[in-house]
Amino acid sequence: MEPLRPSDHYDTARDDTEAPEPRSTTIAQPKLDAVGWLRFGWRQLTSMRTALVLLLLLAVAAIPGSLVPQRSADPNGVVQFEENNPDLFPVLDALQVFDTYSSVWFSSIYLLLFVSLIGCVIPRTQHHWRALRAAPPATPARLNRLVGHTEREAAVDAAAALDAGESVLRRQGYRVARYGDSLSAERGYIRETGNLVFHFALVGVLLTVGLAGGFGYNGQRVIIEDQTFTNQLTSFDSFSPGRFFDETRLDPFSVRLDEFVPEYDIDPQTGAPLPLDFTASVTVVENGVERAEQIKVNEPISIGGTTSYLLGNGFAPWITVYDPDGTAVFSQPVPFLPQSSTLTSLGVVKVPDGLDEQLGMIGFFYPTAATLESGALTSIFPEPDLPVLTLNAFTGDLGINEGVPRNVYSLDTEGLTQITGGDSGTESLVLPLGETVELPDGLGSVEFTSLPRFISIDVHHDPTQTGVLISSVLAFLGLLTSLFVPRRRLWIAAEPDGAGVRLQYAGLARGDDPGLERAVADLADTHAAELGARSAERVTG
Repeated sequence: MEPLRPSDHYDTARDDTEAPEPRSTTIAQPKLDAVGWLRFGWRQLTSMRTALVLLLLLAVAAIPGSLVPQRSADPNGVVQFEENNPDLFPVLDALQVFDTYSSVWFSSIYLLLFVSLIGCVIPRTQHHWRALRAAPPATPARLNRLVGHTEREAAVDAAAALDAGESVLRRQGYRVARYGDSLSAERGYIRETGNLVFHFALVGVLLTVGLAGGFGYNGQRVIIEDQTFTNQLTSFDSFSPGRFFDETRLDPFSVRLDEFVPEYDIDPQTGAPLPLDFTASVTVVENGVERAEQIKVNEPISIGGTTSYLLGNGFAPWITVYDPDGTAVFSQPVPFLPQSSTLTSLGVVKVPDGLDEQLGMIGFFYPTAATLESGALTSIFPEPDLPVLTLNAFTGDLGINEGVPRNVYSLDTEGLTQITGGDSGTESLVLPLGETVELPDGLGSVEFTSLPRFISIDVHHDPTQTGVLISSVLAFLGLLTSLFVPRRRLWIAAEPDGAGVRLQYAGLARGDDPGLERAVADLADTHAAELGARSAERVTG
């Protein structure tokens, strides 16, 4: 047969009508209005995929907080970073890298993750609640297509077989429903419960850190031997409060440094000192009760609702400045900040009153002084075996009376006149322990009186610890449950067969369940044993 040609249908030369255009196969998408776009955006935000992506982004966004010092935890480190990287610092500061965990971008990811988890978990919880209250599904018509299909015969009627099967299934923890001559059973909903507990625990962590964390604070303080620190806002050298902090919530206590004892060893290869242990013996007064405590590295002490950590240590040379008449116008220990492992330290002394001019001094302290080939001093060991203090003195307006906060560990020498060291034409003041030297031009004298030690502590109040711990434990338990508890369905169907009954067993898993076939076989064996036990009871009875 010849194939049909176009002319067999109509004569194109005489037909005035146009051939029909082919129908387009493109599916036209409906246009979304504002509400539709909002609904679409909400569904995307509250999907599990989005929550996982946001969780990953939050972990990545937290990395800068561990790479650069944070103002809330290490303000001195931020200042040092600025001094070491003057060009890079403004760029990173504009990006809020030094305030990572309170930055706009970190907070945005944090809030989006919180909303995503809430929007994802609540509907699943509602669905799970309805599933828990619903009966197991009806028995499939063809059990031979399911996992572990097994057939057995029993010399009882169908009702007795199903009664025994229901008893066995309930003892194994299944919810059971009877549909005609069959039983439908399921268990493992605790798997989804564990999954939901895990996600609610994540929400708990976010809530605890976001809300309870706002009531926390941490502050740093330098304590010199025989001096006392009182836990009040004005006593801290630096202080970082949470957004909801209230000064009245500071726990009342005080800490006095009684003694600081370091332990060092010598590296046999390099001769460098090796720190072994640092022990700060302190006296704590809390609620009128005095007690002795020891603070070590990684062994903080708990006082009230705070935890106090040992951050650092050094020397605070007691410096006394006398006027020309021999009257002491300045006499106190001055903390010198360590600059090396041998505790070569840098400090600043400011004498605003008592002399003809204000006096500022920049000093270096050497616990065990030694002279280099160049003639400069250095320290060869961190213990005060041969302590020496050197001072470069400046006179002029120190800017203390201008009402502007000044860093006690730095001296702005612009506008000051250097009278010792440098280009002054006078050598730096060199003071062994207990010695006194005269200042130029009869300005007075300086004495290296004694050598107490100091420690720096971090007082940390974190109200999130309990909530985060509970949430973390719940998340761990929920994760274990969702990973290792299988969710499965089992069926028993009874079909009369002569004087007895033919029983069919099968199962179906929701997800991977390598033990399902064995579970079906065990059910058949246990059911057979139950039927045998009941038959024996009837005969005995």
